[in-house]
Amino acid sequence: MKAIVQHKYGEPQDVLQLSDVAKPSVKDDEVLVRVRAASIHIGDVHMIRGRPSMMRPIFSMLKAKNGVPGTDIAGTVEEVGKSVTTLQPGDDVFGPCKGAFAEYVAVSADSVAPRPSNRSFEETSAIGTSALTALQALRDKGKVQPGHKVLVTGASGGVGTFAVQIAKSLGAEVTGVCSTRNLEMVRSIGADHVVDYTQQSFTEGDRRYDLILDNVGIQSMPDIRRVLTPGGKLLSNGAPVGGFVGGLGHPLKAMVTSLFVRQQGRPFVSLPKREDLITLTELAESGEVVPVMDRTFPLEQAPAALAHVGEGHAQGKTVITM
Repeated sequence: MKAIVQHKYGEPQDVLQLSDVAKPSVKDDEVLVRVRAASIHIGDVHMIRGRPSMMRPIFSMLKAKNGVPGTDIAGTVEEVGKSVTTLQPGDDVFGPCKGAFAEYVAVSADSVAPRPSNRSFEETSAIGTSALTALQALRDKGKVQPGHKVLVTGASGGVGTFAVQIAKSLGAEVTGVCSTRNLEMVRSIGADHVVDYTQQSFTEGDRRYDLILDNVGIQSMPDIRRVLTPGGKLLSNGAPVGGFVGGLGHPLKAMVTSLFVRQQGRPFVSLPKREDLITLTELAESGEVVPVMDRTFPLEQAPAALAHVGEGHAQGKTVITM
């Protein structure tokens, strides 16, 4: 089968190549999926670059054995393991996996869920790690309730576009922070208020927030605490990644500071759960969550697609098609 293979760390266009690799075999609890589309998560770019450097041992463990990067797919089941009872050949599924940038992947049957009936393979592949991150951050860690005021930084990005919509589905009043060119898009997906960070800082306004989901790496904790409600929370999901430690200092600083003030600052890591994928399927089918699509690239242009996402200006999700 054809796949994108990586043998060393570096920029996507320098270290990735299209190669022929063996089709994966299926374990008893796995299914073989013919990949129709694979979306790109910013974490894919970080892993390919190997940044921050201190994370490289973890990146090595997370990579597929054949060196194929990628974490989110949508496709059709072609083969099921002997112990699998929930899926059968011909089922359309989606979810996170290892080695997504390939024509086939073997994945645990518990890690994928049925594809939303009203979404294409390209759109469905976008509802993976980014949407899971937004759902678990807002619902589980943030405990968002109807009437809460939620602010999302990086609101036009992969996680941000899902976070705006999921926060609205939970009944929150949502403020999205983005650049000038993305203001109308962020409004169109449900944001009640938008802040153009090129013109002003959201910390300068009078609004107070019950939850801030930070997807870009906020640095000024005193300013953030000023715009949080007394019991408000800051969840850190993004930060600069260069160097050895990269931006890991930002969420750690927020966590330490929260030990001495009422507001909570916590780093956040999402975990794939099939029941949460099913929740996202339901939200997509109801129209409460609609993936915002940036661009699509064929498999052979995956290095260019990853470089595009790595530039940090993608609007929503970028997808590789097979």
